[in-house]
Amino acid sequence: MIDWVISGIESGSLPRLIARLVALEAVLLVWLWRARGLGIDPRAIIGNLASGACLMLTVGAALARAPWWDVAILLVLSLVAHLADLALRWQGAKTPPTR
Repeated sequence: MIDWVISGIESGSLPRLIARLVALEAVLLVWLWRARGLGIDPRAIIGNLASGACLMLTVGAALARAPWWDVAILLVLSLVAHLADLALRWQGAKTPPTR
């Protein structure tokens, strides 16, 4: 039972599966928002989901012994998604109360 987990971690396929699930989650959340008006505005979470998916892909690449530049590119993509997420949150943030 646990052999597939160990094999998935060692080969890097488990983190790639998790990244696919994050992408599926994003699609589902966008659909719920647009079709039903339920959930969180996708603009509020897409950067966070993209950053997390890139980090999972980075872990998968590192575990699969991918070339260093593949890992570096995925880390940079994660950083870009994270910074975009921060920028979107910063624009939507209210000013702190004055004392």
